[in-house]
Amino acid sequence: MVFIFRSGELLVRESDLTLPDTSAGIPQGLQADHMHPLGMWQTQYCCTTWLAAEVEADRGFVFKSLRELFGVFDDQLLGLASRAAQINEWIRTHRYCGVCANPMQLASGERAFQCSACGHIAYPRISPAMMVLIKKGDTVLLAHHGRSPSGRFSPLAGFLEAGESIEDAIHREVMEEVGLKVNNISYFGSQSWPFPHSLMIAFTADYVSGEICVDGEEISEARWFGPDVALPDMYPEISISGMLVNAHLQRKK
Repeated sequence: MVFIFRSGELLVRESDLTLPDTSAGIPQGLQADHMHPLGMWQTQYCCTTWLAAEVEADRGFVFKSLRELFGVFDDQLLGLASRAAQINEWIRTHRYCGVCANPMQLASGERAFQCSACGHIAYPRISPAMMVLIKKGDTVLLAHHGRSPSGRFSPLAGFLEAGESIEDAIHREVMEEVGLKVNNISYFGSQSWPFPHSLMIAFTADYVSGEICVDGEEISEARWFGPDVALPDMYPEISISGMLVNAHLQRKK
């Protein structure tokens, strides 16, 4: 099984959005630049590769973003595709050493690149990000992130800064984005989020004080939603965002 990416999009069959059959080789007309192992999945050996941006899909195939495959792939396959996407991004962006600009080589015995000239080692990048569902009585705070490609509402989220704990990041992001104070931070769960290499760590928190004041840049709108307010369009439950909101709603019911 081979996951073939181009500019972050996965090659699938146009007819049924399944992975191409590569038992006889890469689909005609597509030349893989690199091939890297993922491991075994359901008795199948899996690997991943990426193609140059100008390469066109062969007839009968299309490139789809992973977001477009939510609800198409089952959870396990989508998780594997997400892993493949992140490894591809790491490979694509670490062909040369960031210290001395010499070509990088795969290290022996671990998933890493090492520079033969200066010895610099680069591991797959993981960018931790926090997500928090703020609760106020029977209501929860959901926001529209201005840079979100989907336009959906979700709990607040943001990347951790260097030297910052997750709890510190929650307090900072909530204050910066909506001007509120929270407490009683409680861990909910985590999810690998391959856009392009995030680890989303989700929490709930209780509202303490403040009035909603959006920053106008990252957040364009934020509102309290509860039993008397219809929920907006949100991410599906396959995402940590959907799971977080739905788990809270189920407890309320």
